[in-house]
Amino acid sequence: MTATATPARADQAPLAQGDRLARGYEVIAHLRRGRDLDVYDVWSEERDCRCIAKAARPDRRASKSTRRRLRSEGRLLLSLAHPHIVRAYELIDRPDPIVVLETIDGETVDHLVHRRRQRLPLVDIAYLGMHLCSAVQFLHRNGIVHVDLKPSNVISDFGQAKLIDLSIARAPQRVPPGIGTRKYMAPEQVEGGEIGPHTDVWGIGAVLFEAATGAPPFGESGIQTLNGSARWSVSPSVRSQRRMPSDLVTAIEGCLEPDAAARPQVMELSRRLDGFVESRLGAELNTGA
Repeated sequence: MTATATPARADQAPLAQGDRLARGYEVIAHLRRGRDLDVYDVWSEERDCRCIAKAARPDRRASKSTRRRLRSEGRLLLSLAHPHIVRAYELIDRPDPIVVLETIDGETVDHLVHRRRQRLPLVDIAYLGMHLCSAVQFLHRNGIVHVDLKPSNVISDFGQAKLIDLSIARAPQRVPPGIGTRKYMAPEQVEGGEIGPHTDVWGIGAVLFEAATGAPPFGESGIQTLNGSARWSVSPSVRSQRRMPSDLVTAIEGCLEPDAAARPQVMELSRRLDGFVESRLGAELNTGA
């Protein structure tokens, strides 16, 4: 009689501290479990330091799509080098794909915004936007759209923003409805359509909106659809939730235009944010003088 392997269950426990994730990598802690992946804090014997490792969940190891996305993210990150994008150290291909990443201190923008009692300073929000513009512009020059810009995919480390999780990044193309995270999706993601740099501009706007106000622009449900068409449940008005200078309001709300062609280009958005920072700091210097 031939023995058959018992399929892994969705509730199977992740690896524990001290377990080996792969040769040369010992688990320090399990950080989180997503729909397809487990993320671990690991010790690299070769590098003699801590790293982050992304691996398929036990019940998803046999999934061709999960393995393909993990390998794709690893190869992409290994090909990129940018101060505002998480750096990959290694892609372990066999027996199961594992992506090994640098450890970034700090916290996600999502955690930062909701932990603080006071809202983020406006200059910090502008700097956040400039760093995201720098990162996504680099991706776009390499023919890649991130597609999943959201506060939990941005880490703030002593004033420096780093973009993480390129697991669904792809070339500009037509996509079916629902690619991305619901409450941060642009209309072309909700309805299905052509994604491109304009989609990431929307994502930057959504991150900055939440960083400024503490809530996503269209509520927890995001843009709703009715008979196949996008329905705007809440008009994204930053000023209705926080007093802000008009130039910063215009920069953020311009990203959230339903018409993709009406959104600013990434470099244009970066210049607007840079102009706001310069004017703000200049005003502070003049006041101090």
